[in-house]
Amino acid sequence: MTAPIDQAELLRRARGRSRTPAPGTPAVGPVPRATAPGPAPLSHAQQRMWLMDRLGQGGPRYHVPLATRLRGPLDRDALATALTGLTDRHHILRTRYGHQDDRPHQEPAPPAPVPLPVRDATPEDAAALLRAEAARPFDLAAGPALRALLLRHAPDDHTLLLTVHHIAVDGGSLPVLAEELGALYAAAAEGRPAELPEPELQYADYARWERARDDRLADAAAARAARLTGAGPLPLLRPVPPGTPERRAVLHSAPLTADTMDGLRRLGARHGATAFTVVLTAAFAALRAATGGSDLVLGCAGGHRARPELRRLIGLQVNTLPVRARLPEPDGDPVFTELLAVVRTALLDAQEHHEVPFDLVVERLGAAARGADGTPLLAVSCDLVHPAEPLTLPGLTAEAVEVDLGLAKFGLTLLVEDGPRPRCLLQYDPAALDAATAGRLHAVFADLLTAVATDADRPLSGLPGERLLGEQPTDAQPTDERPTDERPTDEQSADAQPVGDHHPAVAALLADPRVTDAALHLAEHGPALAYATVSGPVAPSGAELRAALRRRLAEPDALPLSVTLLDRIPRRPDGALDPGRLPGAPTAHLDTVRDAFAELLGARPPAEGDFFGLGGHSLVAVQLAERLRVRLGLPLTGLDVLERRTPRALAALLAERAAERAAERAAERAAERAAERGSGARRPASGFGAAPATRAGTVLLTGASGGVGAALLQELVAQGRPVRALVRPESAHLVAGAGVEVAEGDLADPDSLRRAVEGAETVIHAACTFTEHAVDLAAMRTLVEGWRGTGGFVFVSSIDAYGRPEPGEVPEGGPSAGPLTPYGQAKLDCERILLDTAPSAPGPVAVVRSPIVWGPHRRLRDQLRWGATGALYQAALAGRPILLPEPAAGWAGASWVHSAALARAVTASLGDAPGRIVNAVTGHVSWADFSAELVRLLGSSSTVAHGPDAEAELLRPWSYRADALAGPLTPEPGEDWRAVLAAMTALPAGTH
Repeated sequence: MTAPIDQAELLRRARGRSRTPAPGTPAVGPVPRATAPGPAPLSHAQQRMWLMDRLGQGGPRYHVPLATRLRGPLDRDALATALTGLTDRHHILRTRYGHQDDRPHQEPAPPAPVPLPVRDATPEDAAALLRAEAARPFDLAAGPALRALLLRHAPDDHTLLLTVHHIAVDGGSLPVLAEELGALYAAAAEGRPAELPEPELQYADYARWERARDDRLADAAAARAARLTGAGPLPLLRPVPPGTPERRAVLHSAPLTADTMDGLRRLGARHGATAFTVVLTAAFAALRAATGGSDLVLGCAGGHRARPELRRLIGLQVNTLPVRARLPEPDGDPVFTELLAVVRTALLDAQEHHEVPFDLVVERLGAAARGADGTPLLAVSCDLVHPAEPLTLPGLTAEAVEVDLGLAKFGLTLLVEDGPRPRCLLQYDPAALDAATAGRLHAVFADLLTAVATDADRPLSGLPGERLLGEQPTDAQPTDERPTDERPTDEQSADAQPVGDHHPAVAALLADPRVTDAALHLAEHGPALAYATVSGPVAPSGAELRAALRRRLAEPDALPLSVTLLDRIPRRPDGALDPGRLPGAPTAHLDTVRDAFAELLGARPPAEGDFFGLGGHSLVAVQLAERLRVRLGLPLTGLDVLERRTPRALAALLAERAAERAAERAAERAAERAAERGSGARRPASGFGAAPATRAGTVLLTGASGGVGAALLQELVAQGRPVRALVRPESAHLVAGAGVEVAEGDLADPDSLRRAVEGAETVIHAACTFTEHAVDLAAMRTLVEGWRGTGGFVFVSSIDAYGRPEPGEVPEGGPSAGPLTPYGQAKLDCERILLDTAPSAPGPVAVVRSPIVWGPHRRLRDQLRWGATGALYQAALAGRPILLPEPAAGWAGASWVHSAALARAVTASLGDAPGRIVNAVTGHVSWADFSAELVRLLGSSSTVAHGPDAEAELLRPWSYRADALAGPLTPEPGEDWRAVLAAMTALPAGTH
């Protein structure tokens, strides 16, 4: 599918209603062309894209892939020349996005050839290759925003894929881009200059012009916000936590006949409306029936291309238009054409103000832009689209190829695709809507379109429609699979919590099968704070549990301000909650947080003031997080701000992280003292208090403040290697010391990576985000491209990159076998980036795949809570029965490596295994032995049994060879699995 149909007809009619600007409409003037190059502000639409990327909520869903099958004699050199000419003409396609003083800006990079890599691929393999390439992340700070890939199926059969970031193009840009690429290709193939006029404007001109009108746009946005006062999100959707990194899409499709489409167009023509208006009315009618609501808001796309000078401008010129339709009450029964008149008026009103940026409207709405549960006002959209058009090149037969990345921008989108094979489509995010409801809504929408195409004068009661709100979705909540006699009753759930006695939030938490214990702390002068312990191989986060509470609790006032996960809830001997031992006093940083709020929002807020209600928005969230990170030296992200929302909740989060840091440092000091008491001749340096004997050649180490990174840092310093440690600013004090050069930066900040790798002789890349795979891949690419040393580059990867091979022994560097987890796939993709450079790299490269890492470090200890070991650890903590796979299924257990042994292996890998994928494994422990030892160490009452209902994650029948690095992996005293497990479980419990 491509961008929305051009709605110029609606715009003309809107302008025809009044030749004078409507109230709240900003005055217009010609867009001037800049007289000198230089940085420019971002347009409002670009800033939305930049913020999504900065908050980790962008990724492939804002990529625009254009794929075309080309049959015939393709001139690849001419195509490469044409792509370069295209980026030379349109600066936006080679623009980079930086930020300074809390504000982003854009500036084009110098013209440069556009790479056109060619890969041999069968047509059957093409779809997977195209999806992978289209999903590959962009580095907006480095640019460019356009890349190309050519798949060669045969000498005269190719597929061309252009992937462009949405920050640089919109649907109206694509025809211009395709037309000019064809003209440039023809000229290059014939060896002549292209006869194309110079672009009238560059996109930066438009961005400057729009920003120069911000005062007038702000006034107009206030007027638009007033029109939306009192509107709320569609109640059919459930909330999605702000930190959800990827929003997967499910698509339902049903064919529509050509007669149906003709009928919809004729219906619109009879009533002075476009076919899109008819489709939008059908969407409103279907949702009115589904929810019983009469005041609904849907989103649609609007553009700025009505101005003549902008029609051929490549760039992002779209705006989200909220269309609020006040429909007849559910007890009324209007005919469809009466509904069409209401929706037509509402759409024309929105189109008249299409230049008012929606992000400004959201700012003016404040907290009203979201429902009480956090759901955005605009979570549902509607569109009329056309099938993708191919990129036509002279002398070739072109066929469009669809590249569906399966990602959703909205919780729900209702669409009609108009073309040779019309379709009714419904796309939804399964995190926001259950499958059964989505399927029934899609069927109603398709039937409704068919019905009104033939008879639109029927009352709504006689048209397809179904009430869907108020039913319990079949897949909305996890099912409690515990035996009935083991599930807590409402009375038991409440009685178990002397603090916050009978509070509904505690009962609701305990009703979730993933929660093993819960408590509520009711402060005297503050909000309710919930605490929970969880279990399972994929346990929920506190934000996910709080989102579930929003859906379960009948009274919004019963919702706690936050849900904090603990390993064990502190209780007094009588079972009552012990508030004195709860982590993170919420007032520890409260004044600092409130001061930062005041600086950015203009007024000092109360401790419970809501971020959105105070006028906050995404850019302020990023700015607030950066200020607090600098002042407090504690990790904080814009997503944390959006999720926690109040100064008190943010202060509590910061206090938790301060406690975590203090515990980390205490554990490190204990480990250092233990090492100093040892009698071995070889002792890793710790504390970095004495200057090591340095050798030439700086080693850049990423991830130095983590568990693996800390071990690597100690090993490198012990070897007398000069180390440059890449850490976030708030973690710099954890690694600073003699012989350690601190490079402040972040994986998501490519500029900081380039600075860090510059001049480094050797790179050891041991950092990752675990969940933001696009960030991990972009960081690897930046480090590889910036490395110029000869000492080597080693990447600390994971055995997850092997996937699920045949049971038994896995050789080093063996092939991967699907399915891979997203984490394993990201590691594999990072490996390929590095190994693909091996033939031309300035020095040796190596990949070291590690299993789970155990060691006397707090962050390594915390990993016991998750993954394959998580269910066993949580069960032992709670004293619940531990169920393991049947012995008949074969050996199953954990592959592990000691952090110190891994550090020795990594530093040795460049000499022992250059250009290879090798494993770093200390040993393998069966689940039976591991569980028995956990029970002993924790003093648990758990029993261990085997059965067919064991967690599927425990079915791990693999052992991994580790021959290449066997020497440095040889365990030293204290590195056996029982000793390290004892050290990890002895560390103080923490919070998250």
